[in-house]
Amino acid sequence: MQPDLLSSAQLAHTSHLFRSHSPLVHCMTNDVVQTFTANVLLALGASPAMVIDADEVPQFAALADALLINVGTLTKERASAMLLAVESANANCKPWTLDPVAVGALTLRTEFCQNLLTLNPAAIRGNASEILALAGMSHGGRGVDTTETAVAALPAAQALARQISTIVVVTGEVDYVTDGYRTLMVTGGSSLMTRVVGTGCALSAVVAASCALPGDRLDNIAAACGMMKQAGSIATSKSNGPGSFVATFLDALYGEVQA
Repeated sequence: MQPDLLSSAQLAHTSHLFRSHSPLVHCMTNDVVQTFTANVLLALGASPAMVIDADEVPQFAALADALLINVGTLTKERASAMLLAVESANANCKPWTLDPVAVGALTLRTEFCQNLLTLNPAAIRGNASEILALAGMSHGGRGVDTTETAVAALPAAQALARQISTIVVVTGEVDYVTDGYRTLMVTGGSSLMTRVVGTGCALSAVVAASCALPGDRLDNIAAACGMMKQAGSIATSKSNGPGSFVATFLDALYGEVQA
């Protein structure tokens, strides 16, 4: 079955939901991207919080509207805290999203993420190599960089989504969002998005936030991808390179992405 193209109406509806519901997102993300991730969520109207201590995460995961688990700078101590957060989110019926950064080549994060797959993630967001590795179909990419195209990983994403009843997002030049039965395709964006740190990780936080919104979760997640790609296109047209891109990207999310 061919993927459907995300519509502008879906994107506009989800953009409105972000601003009207302002979901509180518990971001257990990597150290490199925390500030940028927080700024992206704030620009869209969501509310970020970076609570990471093992003594605090169960309580906060229960209070937040959604949880992000990003394993980019994973340690054994952080893995233990993340597991506590996931268990608390599940116990309190709060959706959580997994970003399996660089899964495949490194044993600790690969085994940890495979374990997390049994704990009912609402969504998984990764590049093609990460999704293929998570599905057991490759050994991963080159660190955080993919060596595959998103469309090449789509069958693995669909199979993984069906296997554990989740929504899988494969991102690249074109993004694919699937529950294993229905797939939406999201076009747009810019190559400059790969020249600054954190756009993928920030997208995972936006995906996590979209899981807490009312309505069709697949549509909302695809629209989250669409908002980021639209902002990337706008920012590229107004910036001179990676440095100015970051500022114009946040401005676009705040004021120019469809609302």
